[in-house]
Amino acid sequence: MSRRLATALSASAMTVTALVAATAPAQAAPADKAQVLSSWTQTSASSYNAWLAARNNQAKWAAYGFDWSTDYCSKSPDNPLGFPFETSCARHDFGYRNYKKAGTFPANKPRLDNALYEDLKRVCSAYSGAKKVSCDTLAWTYYQAVKNLG
Repeated sequence: MSRRLATALSASAMTVTALVAATAPAQAAPADKAQVLSSWTQTSASSYNAWLAARNNQAKWAAYGFDWSTDYCSKSPDNPLGFPFETSCARHDFGYRNYKKAGTFPANKPRLDNALYEDLKRVCSAYSGAKKVSCDTLAWTYYQAVKNLG
């Protein structure tokens, strides 16, 4: 076998291995746990949506040993004045719990708190007028609480 053919076959095998690992995380070694955790705790809507999809299919991610427990918005109302903040708070708990377990919480706390605020603002974007102003004010209050007390 020529060296060029062997190199091409080796590269193809690595590509197939990477694709299998990407589509079957529960069967893969959790060596990339930190990368997955980071991808699910960013401020973007796509990060939130990826985390929510994973939360709804936790068995697929069991090999990673994530802590999915939550007390939602802790001692604050989960749905203040009817605004659905509960799931945003659950993602915030996910970040806090898992970064604490990883021993990297202090370095990630500001981003986690910012992600909560962005998630809450996305909730508020569904409203208009005085209702949106009320929602935005509550979102800011929740953000300030976790930023300063969380």
